[in-house]
Amino acid sequence: MNEQIILKLQNVKKYFYNKVNIIETLLKKNKEIKAVDGIDFEVKRGEILAIIGESGSGKTTIGKLIMNLITPTEGKILFENEDINSFKNEEMKNYRKKVQMIFQDPYASMNPRFKIKDILKEPLYIHKIEGNEETYNETIINALKDVKINTDFMEVYPHMLSGGQRQRIATARALILNPKLVVADEPVSMIDLSTRAEILYMMKELQEKRNLSYIYITHDLSTARYFADRIAVMYLGKIIEIGNADEIIDNPKHPYTKALIEAVPNIEVGRVNVIKELPIKGEIPNASDIPTGCRFHTRCIYAKEECKLESPILKDINDNHKSACLFTDI
Repeated sequence: MNEQIILKLQNVKKYFYNKVNIIETLLKKNKEIKAVDGIDFEVKRGEILAIIGESGSGKTTIGKLIMNLITPTEGKILFENEDINSFKNEEMKNYRKKVQMIFQDPYASMNPRFKIKDILKEPLYIHKIEGNEETYNETIINALKDVKINTDFMEVYPHMLSGGQRQRIATARALILNPKLVVADEPVSMIDLSTRAEILYMMKELQEKRNLSYIYITHDLSTARYFADRIAVMYLGKIIEIGNADEIIDNPKHPYTKALIEAVPNIEVGRVNVIKELPIKGEIPNASDIPTGCRFHTRCIYAKEECKLESPILKDINDNHKSACLFTDI
């Protein structure tokens, strides 16, 4: 990993509007859903950043924003120091070549009528990669070898593969254009537990070989610790803790992060400070009705009166660790 910043998010927000009924629409009382509400982070060349959070935290929306599947309500997304929302047609096509995505459900993201060779060939056609059928087939064979899939599978259809094999194909498709950044949205959540480590090991091996940057979106803190260089913890549209992966796991400062760690039984206990049982009260609030002050105070067992009034910002714990909590000694 080098120090070159490949991706930077600056105060990125994404609000949706929930039209409840025609009367509220006419009265302009549509509910504002703050899916992402002021996000700042950067990703370096060759770095893996994991974005962690419960359902409703906004982590998947971040992935869609980076892929330009949706546009931000406010803020900038800079790729190689250029604002992606200023890109015209050819610039955006070039961006999509450099930034690829691995989806959560590999079967749903593949055309069931296409053979594997056609699924892998499609990006080469779309981006008009120079070559002919012979060179395309050679590229596909190399891509299959990279993800440890037998080249005989070129002639089969997606439904004939296991979940793990489909995810390997999805990875091969994302990497066949030699991107610089890959957004992986829950890439192993639909795979058998016994296969997850193999897939992540393969992805990391390819990342190191190609000096790729990954944004790894997941709810699984144990895989994030194994896979990522840094971890960003999201809660209700905001990053509430970010830092070096080992530092976040070994020395969590935010009550929410501590609770997430406590909920994961397979993190190496010997490397984690002993944490008392830390239940989280209730469910994550609706993004259209965000609590005042600290967004986590309604579920936090440490919450005090000031937590209801003051919204904490990310503050340095050390050079590689920031936390957004009013209290650092909990």
